[in-house]
Amino acid sequence: MTADPTRIDPQNDEKNDIARLERLREGFDAIRTELRRVVIGQEAVVEELLIAVFARGHCILVGVPGLAKTLLVSTLSQILDLSFKRIQFTPDLMPADITGTEIIQEDPLTRERKFVFLKGPLFANMLLADEINRTPPKTQAALLEAMQEHRVTIGGQSHVLPSPFFVLATQNPIEQEGTYPLPEAQLDRFMFMVTVGYPSAEEEVAIMKMTTGGQKTDLQSRLHANDILELQDIVRRVPVGDHVFRYAADLARATRPKEAGVPDFIQNWVSWGAGPRASQYLILGAKARAALYGRNYVTTEDVASVVLPVLRHRIVTNFNAEAEGITTDTIIAKLLEKIPRPTDPTRR
Repeated sequence: MTADPTRIDPQNDEKNDIARLERLREGFDAIRTELRRVVIGQEAVVEELLIAVFARGHCILVGVPGLAKTLLVSTLSQILDLSFKRIQFTPDLMPADITGTEIIQEDPLTRERKFVFLKGPLFANMLLADEINRTPPKTQAALLEAMQEHRVTIGGQSHVLPSPFFVLATQNPIEQEGTYPLPEAQLDRFMFMVTVGYPSAEEEVAIMKMTTGGQKTDLQSRLHANDILELQDIVRRVPVGDHVFRYAADLARATRPKEAGVPDFIQNWVSWGAGPRASQYLILGAKARAALYGRNYVTTEDVASVVLPVLRHRIVTNFNAEAEGITTDTIIAKLLEKIPRPTDPTRR
């Protein structure tokens, strides 16, 4: 009897997915090992960045100058073998400076003139938007379509961005003079807000030893663009139990002060809570985390692990919270204690 080549074998598909998940886990370990050759510490930051990459999300990194945010992103692009562009956002930056512009070009043979689109730095796999809050809202808004639709529209023509495409923005939390805070609609487009903290004493000594010598580090590519696109599809196919969906929804809904049954501290400290995109990103982040650790199932621990970067920029605190020195991280920590976590079924 001849096998039907068009017949789909669910068992083979599952085996292939498990093999790809194992490859993703090995790639995750290899990427972290390669990054440690250049970037000291910041293990949690690296994990959150990679979760966002494989979940097709964008990140905004918040930290004081000198914490290797730019170095981390550029090094990651080399290890993933992705095209990389950096834009230093300034008050005089215009939308065309990042998206590109049309110019009139003359054909040397026919003398015919026509409009030609010159691509801006936005046309890269990985874009570092350095100090994104230093440019006016008009230029910030130029990123909106690119982040959501992965394309830009110039002169009525749409231009597709390369795949994969990530925006990794940085923001300095200290200097706020002459800055333009990102509107909530644009902040919501970022899957994660990642806080980059100071290194430990041991890490700072290691940083000095590494950066004050003359040695150079040759990085090796561990994955390529096609590999990332394939593994992103695998992440999307990781199954999620109903109890995990419910836990993510409970966390997101508990941030809304007008929702029935929310904790008292939410009503006291929060003006606006997270929207539905937050619960979507909680699930996608949990899927990516599970996949990076080689698991083909998602647990409530995976959801809890990504709650901080998903929710911290989606909760708007009120005057009471500011007067008491309450931050969004404090509110999220109290939520994790308050919202009951369902018991994950025993898995073999």
